Amino acid sequence: MSIAEDTAAQGATVPASVAMLRVLESWGVEHIYGYPGGSFNSTMAALDAEKDRIKFIQVRHEQVGALAASADAKLTGRVQVCFGSAGPGATNLLTGLYDAREDHAPVVALIGQVPTTNMNYDYFQEFAENPMFEDVAVYDRTVMTPESLPYVVDKAVREAYKHKGVAVVVIPNNFGYVQIPDTPYSSSSPTDRKPAPLPAATDEEVRTVVDMIKQAKRPIIHVGRGIQTGGEKLVELSRRLSIPLVLTGLAKGLVPDDYEANLGYANRAASKAADEAFATADLVIALGSNFPFANLIYRTHEFKFVQIDADAGRFGSHHFLDYGVWSDATTFVDKALALLDNGEVEETPATPFFRACVASNKNWREYLNKMMNRPSNPLEFEAVYKEINRVAEEDAIFSIDVGDNIINSFRYLNLTPKNKWTISALFASMGYGLPGALAAKLSFPDRQVFHIAGDGAYSMVMQDLITQKKYQLPVINVITSNASLNFIKSEQDDLSIPQHSGIFLEDQDFAMIARGMGVEAVTVTSSDELPAAFDKAVEVTKAGRPFLIDAKITDKRGLPVEELEFHVEDGKFVETINPNYNANGTLHHPETVEEFFASYDGEELLPMTYYFEQEGVEA
Repeated sequence: MSIAEDTAAQGATVPASVAMLRVLESWGVEHIYGYPGGSFNSTMAALDAEKDRIKFIQVRHEQVGALAASADAKLTGRVQVCFGSAGPGATNLLTGLYDAREDHAPVVALIGQVPTTNMNYDYFQEFAENPMFEDVAVYDRTVMTPESLPYVVDKAVREAYKHKGVAVVVIPNNFGYVQIPDTPYSSSSPTDRKPAPLPAATDEEVRTVVDMIKQAKRPIIHVGRGIQTGGEKLVELSRRLSIPLVLTGLAKGLVPDDYEANLGYANRAASKAADEAFATADLVIALGSNFPFANLIYRTHEFKFVQIDADAGRFGSHHFLDYGVWSDATTFVDKALALLDNGEVEETPATPFFRACVASNKNWREYLNKMMNRPSNPLEFEAVYKEINRVAEEDAIFSIDVGDNIINSFRYLNLTPKNKWTISALFASMGYGLPGALAAKLSFPDRQVFHIAGDGAYSMVMQDLITQKKYQLPVINVITSNASLNFIKSEQDDLSIPQHSGIFLEDQDFAMIARGMGVEAVTVTSSDELPAAFDKAVEVTKAGRPFLIDAKITDKRGLPVEELEFHVEDGKFVETINPNYNANGTLHHPETVEEFFASYDGEELLPMTYYFEQEGVEA
């Protein structure tokens, strides 16, 4: 008699794979993304047995499943699960798992393996899987016995939460069928739902930072996602200390877009005033931010640097510290406001630098508003965002793919704390938008969901539009199609190469392809066609069906404010254009900053130096 048979004779038993799924259910997992393969059949049998308690979402490519799990974890804060069978099913998961690792999303990946009776025989699709996942995973184990399967998966969930990362469990296929004792295997408890305690700044630390702000001539706060729900409080602090705010991309929506001293974003996905302020700042305070482009933006000139972060391990990772404060960002803001309220710290009247930044920001916003509201035929991208903003509900969720749509979303998409949105932030994987929309609609079925992608990114994963159809997920899919990898095209504009290389795509009729999948769709080519298209999208999705808009836009470059540079002459700032701009000669070559702005229809834009002169800002 086998061990399993002996155990079964003594009491109630359950297949090991079912016990494993019940562990996941106990942790609140509601659905699992994957694509079946022979080495995963024991788990597939368990998914059928547990289908009333946990839903299998059949994607058409494992990469989509892993990206969806990553997006789901970012949107919900809860562990999410994907799987792949042995061999290519496993390797196809890696892109999505790296996205989860880079953005600190708790994901469990279940990996099929051939039966133990065939391991080490060079069996079909057998290979050593753990080494492949060693770099991406915080926990990487192969199950050694059927009885340990639910235990190892429970441990994987706990490690994914602990480290905010990827946990990998390799499961020999024969183990899942084996009957094991039907006992509770989960360690999940209400304790796991408590928020982790956060560090708090001392009054002395806050006073030190405030003193540095008051001593600086041109201070800014570089705000990250760590501000969380403290955006309104940060606005109050900004006003009372006369210090402008520059945001990292992931902080979009957390600080009100309409605040006059919210200058927007630095670097390439940028606002003009934000890049100009950053390039001239003499004090930068990184508040709950982890800026992946710091090695570019933080190295342009010397400034004093303060870092306020709940993760002390990040101190100095992007710039040497003049002062560091181990503290939750919002707690720091609360303490600073308390010092102002009780009179220990005096408010700062609007400084020349603050006034200049506000005026430059107003000028920039007027330009964006003009671009978004002017008619275009052929269609330009700004008008698409005007329509998205018009039909979006106040708590809509946006899944935005990699490319120009990141820049355009930062500039033109209206977001508030009521919204959720997700991108592949640090790994920047093309093809993220559609999986993210799947995740959003599955986890938030009552909220409106938008998927925004360019044709290059969408064409990598468009087979999974059928997944929206299969599960009747009413997503509004907006494909900005210009037959170009335009984000890369813009980079090549500034390289000394004779012409663009490898970035032009063969155009496709995405609406026709969508209709072939049974998804209603429309193509638009001018701005006057957009309102009807978006009205139809709302009508169809409210009826419970997905809809696709193929927006055929031009391949123009958005105004590249990252090309602006500053130097000091005779005690004054001088604003110029990066000499590498238009290095390949495909664009108009401007001689002045004003001519540069005009070449992007920005005749009304003025250099920051104009506002510096108006307000008397000193270098």
